[in-house]
Amino acid sequence: MDRDQLKRELEPIVRAAREAELLGELRAIVDELAQALPTVAGAFDLEAPVPMRFGMVGDSAAMRRVFELLEKVAASDVSVLVHGETGTGKELVARALHQYGTRKAKPFLAENCAAVPANLLESELFGHKKGSFTGAVSDRQGHFVAANHGTVFLDEIGDMPLAMQAKLLRVLQEGEVRPVGSNQTLKVDVRVVAATNKDLASMCKLGTFREDLYFRLNVVTITLPPLRDRVGDVRHLVRFVLQRLSKEFGRPIGIEPAALAALEKWRWPGNVRELDNVLRRAAVFAKGAVTTAELGPPIVG
Repeated sequence: MDRDQLKRELEPIVRAAREAELLGELRAIVDELAQALPTVAGAFDLEAPVPMRFGMVGDSAAMRRVFELLEKVAASDVSVLVHGETGTGKELVARALHQYGTRKAKPFLAENCAAVPANLLESELFGHKKGSFTGAVSDRQGHFVAANHGTVFLDEIGDMPLAMQAKLLRVLQEGEVRPVGSNQTLKVDVRVVAATNKDLASMCKLGTFREDLYFRLNVVTITLPPLRDRVGDVRHLVRFVLQRLSKEFGRPIGIEPAALAALEKWRWPGNVRELDNVLRRAAVFAKGAVTTAELGPPIVG
């Protein structure tokens, strides 16, 4: 075989080697870009739709059970007890029951029974007459009258004093309220949705919660799962919160894969409320996408 013939035989091999080398270089460039992309655009598409029903984010099996129950109960007019840990979204359930029920055109009023002193709570819920106590400079309409034909949401119902529980029972049984300092009763028609993170059945046995009121409130119970049991929902909630924060801050805020993985591993003792707080704090310090550096301890050790 002469030199020219050998050259002709080897030329395809050399060409293939050069193409392979070029292809390797191109692949290296693509890999490098792929690694850099999350830093710029976030771990996933920030604009992708978020699964949501009844105003709540979620697509896990645990939340689908909640949605199915809401669908059955919303159109009825029964009292509902919402049970769940702090930060799971109990007020969102109450608002969904109102918004998707027959009373949606009427008022929705909420009160936290643990956040108001007992004497003020009674006035807030049932109203008062002028001069009935120090500071009562005029008549006041309570929530049950103000929300007539609508819905009253009572959060932390387990913290309501026993004496006030008797007045609430009268609202549920007779549809009547008596303002503080009045000798007259007023007729009301309201749907009551109560929420708690306590074991009311055990409280009934201890005598710290009225059993008759418990049965009146507990016609249907909706139990909200903690975030740690909502498999797959953390990334949906992250996207939802980051979409909201991006609009609020006026700039796109993504999240790096390592940061998202850390959020999905965390147990979330404060549930959705804690996740919202963590992302808001991280977004303040993030220059682009949220990284593990912005999450910090204890989520990232």
